[in-house]
Amino acid sequence: MHHSIDWQTQIAAVADRFNREYRGESVDLPDEVQAMPIFRERVSGLLQAKLTAPFWQLAQPQKHQHCLDVGCGVSFLIYDWRDWNAFFYGQEISTVAKEALNARAPQLNSKLFKGVKLGAAHDLQYEAKQFDLAIATGFSCYYPLDYWKLVLSEVRRVLKPGGVFVFDVLNPDAELAESWAILETYSNAEVFLESLKDWREMIGSEGGKILKTQSGELFELYKVGF
Repeated sequence: MHHSIDWQTQIAAVADRFNREYRGESVDLPDEVQAMPIFRERVSGLLQAKLTAPFWQLAQPQKHQHCLDVGCGVSFLIYDWRDWNAFFYGQEISTVAKEALNARAPQLNSKLFKGVKLGAAHDLQYEAKQFDLAIATGFSCYYPLDYWKLVLSEVRRVLKPGGVFVFDVLNPDAELAESWAILETYSNAEVFLESLKDWREMIGSEGGKILKTQSGELFELYKVGF
């Protein structure tokens, strides 16, 4: 470990949250949370579209590029990796998602799918200068900026010179942000509402340069070079 803060408690809580989601387990929520419009949107499936970060709109994986999806979930099964014809490597803290992907993805395309390793985003199980593109969507809001400094330095380590990193951050000023944070907190996953200004400053302090951004209903997508 290359830091003094122990992030394991936080990581374990987030892993548990995603394991439950991938198993389809529901959380008992109090009536006042179930009465929130955002809860009804989640039940109806409308919320999922607002949470999806279309990373390929900022940096579409190119043919034979080596791409690392950090916190990949079941990305290879649901996005257009086979059309992109890019090599997919994953890292994930959810054992459920990792096992599902490692079991099913090779049947879809064993040439492009290079496997998913179990591990947290600040400790990537890959060699230096290995990837053309790194992606991390759907989990930045569960960790404070100090943790993300470690993530950025690890991503920078594994990217080839000229490689880019696409990730999403929660926009705390978005209309849905506070309701969503409440919903997640009741699902035992604390959400950090960091300002976009602080995100941009932190990216700069780690040697990152924001090349492009895209706004969604809840999340901002950043394309960063180093």
